[in-house]
Amino acid sequence: MTRLIVRRLCEAVPVLFVIVTLVFFMVRLAPGGPFDTERKVSPEVLANLQAYYGLDQPLHVQYVRYLGQLLRGDLGPSFKNAGYSVNELIGLGIPVSLELGLYALIIALIIGITSGVIAALNQNTAHDYAPMVLSMAGICIPNFVIGPVLALIFSLWLGWLPVAGWEGPASKVLPSVTLGVAYAAYVSRLTRGGMLEVLSQDFIRTARAKGMSEARMVLRHALKGGLQPVISFLGPAAAGLLSGAFVVETIFQIPGLGRLFIQSAFNRDYTMIMGTVLFYAALILLFNLVVDVVQSRIDPRLRER
Repeated sequence: MTRLIVRRLCEAVPVLFVIVTLVFFMVRLAPGGPFDTERKVSPEVLANLQAYYGLDQPLHVQYVRYLGQLLRGDLGPSFKNAGYSVNELIGLGIPVSLELGLYALIIALIIGITSGVIAALNQNTAHDYAPMVLSMAGICIPNFVIGPVLALIFSLWLGWLPVAGWEGPASKVLPSVTLGVAYAAYVSRLTRGGMLEVLSQDFIRTARAKGMSEARMVLRHALKGGLQPVISFLGPAAAGLLSGAFVVETIFQIPGLGRLFIQSAFNRDYTMIMGTVLFYAALILLFNLVVDVVQSRIDPRLRER
């Protein structure tokens, strides 16, 4: 297990290096700059701003300097948020984004696993078709459609929940459901497929022949193998929840890192774009590593391999 963790951490270094390199040159070669949206300033003031942030230097010089800052853990100052560094802004936004992602993941797992198990135990019946049809609908409908519809119904029409913000439990319901419902659909289908495969195994038939109750058989024997596809999906799901939060945080005006990234992209805030992309990439690699470790602990075959 230690060799697995060390190897994955070593593999992450070149991946992050490639990401940093690509994003650095892509954002600087794109049209526009961080000071184009400011009010009209004189060429002298613009030149002073570019000199202050080092934007007047050749690209390769800026690149080498940025890599040096990264090695010291410094993501640089934000061009559009005066007085704040990228490290400080990420520190302010990431707890909100992680909280939103956690709630959405809990909703996805509860709804998805429950409906998937019910569908597998009632194959080719109404209890199978109904959740699978809803799952397909959840996969097909994007969250930028689900979010406004939920806000329209539960906030504007019924008045049960706030339409925006991130203060108090009530304001967190709609964003969490919006972000989690699509992944609940994926989890449901993966759970159904995994459970159907396990339920056809000989040891399940033996357990039933010995008179073991259906609930005990599912909880003690079937779920452990049936949830393997779901565990494998958790790494990409965590990545999707983080990236999906960009849209959800913008719709519901949540002060998280995703909304901050959208604003920095519109404002051409180079350092903020670089910092958020790099942070998300490192976080996703960490999630994938955790999933691999959990899978190895659950499945002895993977551990031996």
